[in-house]
Parts: sequence; structure tokens; C-alpha cells
Amino acid sequence: MTGTGDKAASPVPSPEPLTAPVFDAHTHLDAMAQRAGVEPSAAFVASVMAEARAVGVIAAITVGDTVASSRWCVAAAEQHPDVLAAVAVHPTEIDGLTDADYAELERLAASDRVVAIGETGLDHYWDRTEPAAQEEHFRRHIDLAKRVGKPLMIHDRDAHADVLRVLREEGAPDHVVFHAFSGDAAMARECVAAGYVLSFPGVVTFTNAPALREAAAVVPIDHLLVETDAPFLTPHPHRGRPNAPRLLPLTVRGLAAAGGHDVEALADAIRATGRQVFGAALP
Repeated sequence: MTGTGDKAASPVPSPEPLTAPVFDAHTHLDAMAQRAGVEPSAAFVASVMAEARAVGVIAAITVGDTVASSRWCVAAAEQHPDVLAAVAVHPTEIDGLTDADYAELERLAASDRVVAIGETGLDHYWDRTEPAAQEEHFRRHIDLAKRVGKPLMIHDRDAHADVLRVLREEGAPDHVVFHAFSGDAAMARECVAAGYVLSFPGVVTFTNAPALREAAAVVPIDHLLVETDAPFLTPHPHRGRPNAPRLLPLTVRGLAAAGGHDVEALADAIRATGRQVFGAALP
């Protein structure tokens, strides 16, 4: 979850469909509904995913940022075959988080529709929760991911060195995904050397993000994922408007251009990496 303001609430047109299917590695379907001022109903989710499939986006991982959101994400994934879930509490939402809440997250994580523990990590941009408390809960989420045997999906905003330090200190799970990767090329190389996977959002298409494109260019194709983080981080040329999985092709093409990849080859690699990281539940 990476909040930015919207210039307008009206929808934007869907882009040209991809010629090879891909999946959205990180979205917030419940927040999309909230942003649109509607109920996050089964019909809403079905409509969002139908629009996504029409442009070649065959699945999406909807990501929890509170216990209640995580609960909703699991229910949505269990109702829709093209939706998977991740469960966690965002570092800016940890106040009041209890042992009972962690027990519920662990129970939710037992669902075969849950493919990751996330998003969790550190956020030094928003002054909403204490850094020491964020780190404590990040460590607890790392432990949870290792105990349930599922990938860790990381939120890292202005906290690169501390996130990497905590991962070294705790020992990372078998699979780590940096959601909305925002580091430079040096950090990208460090993450790849550690075996982490980097998921790039629509920011990679922004005209003022050359450093992120430089980072994308040094990441091997088999360490790349792509995401919307919808309703946030909408790609160019619709920056500032509500994002949606159906807009993912814009980011796929931007990421392909940044790394010098063929678009179809990148889509194929993203699906292969997704299955390796998230398992057989991914289409």
C-alpha cells in the first residue's frame, strides 16, 4: 500500500491487451472499492477481474494491510479462482496489534488461497507508528512466514538499509518479494544476490523515475515481478488516477523497455517466477 492522491475519480481507458498473459503480483481490491465509493462485493471483484482478463491479466494477488483487510482478502480469494491473497498488517497499521491478531493471521495463512505473508516491513516516510515498533512487528511477520512456509512480501518505503539489515539478522524465508521496489541499482544488485524477487509498480513508467528504470535494467529477468498496487501508483500516462489490474499492461511494457526485454518474453518469465515463488495456486 503506497497512498497517493487522485486527480479524478473517473475511469481511464484500458490499454492494448498483452499478447502473452501475466498476473498482478500485488493489488488491493478492497481499497479499490473504497476509493470508488462502493462495497467490496463479490460482484465488484468479478467485474474488476473480468476487465483485467480482457487485457491479458489472468490473476491478481490481493494484499491485506490490517487483520480485517487480510480476512477480506482470503474470503475474496476463496470466492474467485483468479484471485489469490496475502495476509499481514502494514507497518503503519500496527498500533494495537495483539498476540490474538497474530493467531488469526496464522489461521488465515493456512488457507491454500493464501500465497504470501504481506505486506509487512518498514515505512520511514509516514510518521504514524514508532520505528522500533515497526521493526518488532516486521520480525514477527518474518517468523510467521517461515513457520507457515510461505513467501514474505515486503513494504519498504525510505527504509532500504534497515529492511535489509532485519532480513539478515532474522534470516529470510525461502522466498522474499520486494513489493513496489523503490531502491537504486546498487540495492537491486544486493537483493538479487540474496535471492530476492523484485516487483515493479507503475512508477517505473514515470518520467521522473530514471533511477528506478536503471535499477530494473540490472535485475535478471527471472527475478522480476510486476504489480499495480491498485488503486495506487497508476502508470503513465494516467498517473494520479485510480489504478486497477486492467492497467497492468502499461507497467509490463514500461518494465520491458527499461530492461531491454521482449514484452512476451518478460510476461512468460513473470509467470514462471510467480509459480516458483507463489506455487501451484497461481494460474
